[in-house]
Amino acid sequence: MEFPSKLIENAVGELSKLPGVGKKTALRLALHLLKAETDTTASLAEALAKMRFEIRYCDTCHNISDTPECAICANQLRDQSTVCVVSDIRDVIAIENTAQYRGLYHVLGGVISPIEGIGPSDLTIDSLVERVTKAGSEIREVILAISPTMEGDTTAFFLSRKLRDLPELHVSSIARGIPMGGELEYADEITLGRSIVERQRQAR
Repeated sequence: MEFPSKLIENAVGELSKLPGVGKKTALRLALHLLKAETDTTASLAEALAKMRFEIRYCDTCHNISDTPECAICANQLRDQSTVCVVSDIRDVIAIENTAQYRGLYHVLGGVISPIEGIGPSDLTIDSLVERVTKAGSEIREVILAISPTMEGDTTAFFLSRKLRDLPELHVSSIARGIPMGGELEYADEITLGRSIVERQRQAR
């Protein structure tokens, strides 16, 4: 693809690195931003820079946050006795959109995958165990809401074994309304909501 300007070519090259954005779409976006008001393009650039360099992760659940404690953990109206364990931040957003769950979350930051060199120590599993076992913890149920892939099932099994001997703690998993091999973020809200409501107790 030939470009009339090296600056346009550079912009298209960067935009096309985004997921699902090809060269043609990147060119349309670049030309749109070129024709837009200067303030519009400047605001977009500033918002992206602030998101990348100023956003942080919740000290408790590892969800994205603007402050040391995210809005969900800070909300005392949420069920403090239930923690929903997910692999990715996108899963938190997906579950929240169902409006079926009012407990807390814990973001693992991935799943166990020996092929990719990701082991338990690379995830926030120790942080989860610390949350559950620390003095004064109100947590009585841990819901494993991990995508039912091979790696997801391996991670869920590891977690259930890790938590099974803790007294007065129930470990459950979301009902299999989510198809095998599916990803939570792509599930429709009704199916995902029903999976949370109809969660199943993990075998010890």
